[in-house]
Amino acid sequence: MKKINSLKVFFLAALFVMAFASVAFAGAQDFILTNNTGYPIYKVNVSAASTNSWEEDIMGSDILANGESVRVNFGAGNQQYWDIQAIFEDGSSLAWYNIDLLSVAQVTLNNDGTATLQ
Repeated sequence: MKKINSLKVFFLAALFVMAFASVAFAGAQDFILTNNTGYPIYKVNVSAASTNSWEEDIMGSDILANGESVRVNFGAGNQQYWDIQAIFEDGSSLAWYNIDLLSVAQVTLNNDGTATLQ
């Protein structure tokens, strides 16, 4: 019986550590991306504003439907300005540049080509 209780305590402690480790390693730039473009977004690229190329698609096989949101997570770091590119089904794209992700928690991509930052 004592071994089972020790195992329970160990398991609960491990869950506690894992839960807080994900918070501890979260990047200051983590944000929620909301699609308000009027169209489904098939690919999203988020790249440091200081680079001249787009990073890999963060959506994978997922599609961000109009009105939906997705959490974008970074590893630890402090890069301040980022560019976001949304690519639609027909291959067309919109881009938003120099977004200060250290100052915002939500980025809403709008149908007029603007982004609302909160």
